[in-house]
Amino acid sequence: MTPLLVFLLALVLILVLTTKLKVNPFLSLISVSIFVALLAAKPFDGLESILTGMGRVMHQLGIIIVCGSIIGMVLDGIGGTSLIADDIIRLSRKPVLALNVLGFLVAIPVMCCILAYVIFIPIAREIAAKQKIPIGVAATSLSLGTLASYELIYPTPGVYSAATELGVVGTDVVLLGILIAIPTSVAGYLYANRFCRLGGVPMSRVKTQRERTSRLRAYPPIVVPLALIFLKLIVPIPLLNFLGNPNIALPIGVFLAFVAAYGFGREKVNTWTREAVQRGGGILMVLCAGGALGSTLAMTGVGQEIGALIVRSGLPALFIPFLVAVAIQSVQGSRLVTFLIVPSIIMPILPELGLPLEIALMSMASGTFLVSHANDAYFWTVVELADMTPSAGYRCYTIGGVVIGTVALIMTVLVYFSGIFVV
Repeated sequence: MTPLLVFLLALVLILVLTTKLKVNPFLSLISVSIFVALLAAKPFDGLESILTGMGRVMHQLGIIIVCGSIIGMVLDGIGGTSLIADDIIRLSRKPVLALNVLGFLVAIPVMCCILAYVIFIPIAREIAAKQKIPIGVAATSLSLGTLASYELIYPTPGVYSAATELGVVGTDVVLLGILIAIPTSVAGYLYANRFCRLGGVPMSRVKTQRERTSRLRAYPPIVVPLALIFLKLIVPIPLLNFLGNPNIALPIGVFLAFVAAYGFGREKVNTWTREAVQRGGGILMVLCAGGALGSTLAMTGVGQEIGALIVRSGLPALFIPFLVAVAIQSVQGSRLVTFLIVPSIIMPILPELGLPLEIALMSMASGTFLVSHANDAYFWTVVELADMTPSAGYRCYTIGGVVIGTVALIMTVLVYFSGIFVV
């Protein structure tokens, strides 16, 4: 069976299992991963890909997801998220837009869109509760804001690696990335506000002012880890390189959350922690299963097959890097991997395409927004932490990614025809 047919069958099966039959996402993803390995006639290679894909996600996100879950649960219990949400609502006339901006700004220095989302989703839930809006609006606005900056602005890891591979000077694309990313992020907010009223209005756990902690306790569990990660980037000393690693900074945030909860009772804190670990662990297993599916699909070689077809298609040059990135991203789910693979596919034909390297990079980056689905760890992070159904996730996150990716491509086209960059 051809890799392309295997890929299409896998997508259909995932949609049927998760949206129609309501099968548990972990079981659905693992089952389809095994199905892909068998259809590709590579059962043993497929098993290795499943384990490798799961291990990669656990390695990258295990500590971050569980610690972020603990921080959020404890701050929620002591009223910290309620207080921070009130501050955002008071300071911003449009708190959902403020979430989009927060995600946009924070995803750059923390070098991770998922980490930015994990940190702010408890606050997004509280804002949704206080504003009486569905969680889909707040979660989508936040997540698309993190994607806009992470996918387009140098030196986030994907853009950095692709720029290096293509021979693009980083300083030549910083302002270009910002110019394209800002309207892309705003488009994400507008899409969320108009089309993502899904998931229901969450309940606030804090009923009175007396149940809330103080600002002095509420902010450090979030601000201190972010500050450590920021400082690591600008002060290159061994101590900050260690403390600024997200796998260390987030546990420090957990400790500060426990300090903030002093006086609320050990039994309550233990209960919150247990619930958070159970929730975070469940989410993490779904993310790992998504990583397994992405790794197994990549093993079939379908991404390279589709990429080669696009390169030979005779389409307008500006769309070639975009569509190759779409193909690779759709197949294997990891944006960083997409940024690593696509340059090797398009490099040989760049002279023939006649595109400025900066434009080729932005076209490629625009393609990494879509199509993100069940093999994307961020898809399940957004869905599970916002308590949305997979079908709501497809409408909010997947289609939202298509929207902002299209906006990013349109902005790239406008810049190209402005004549600012030449070959």
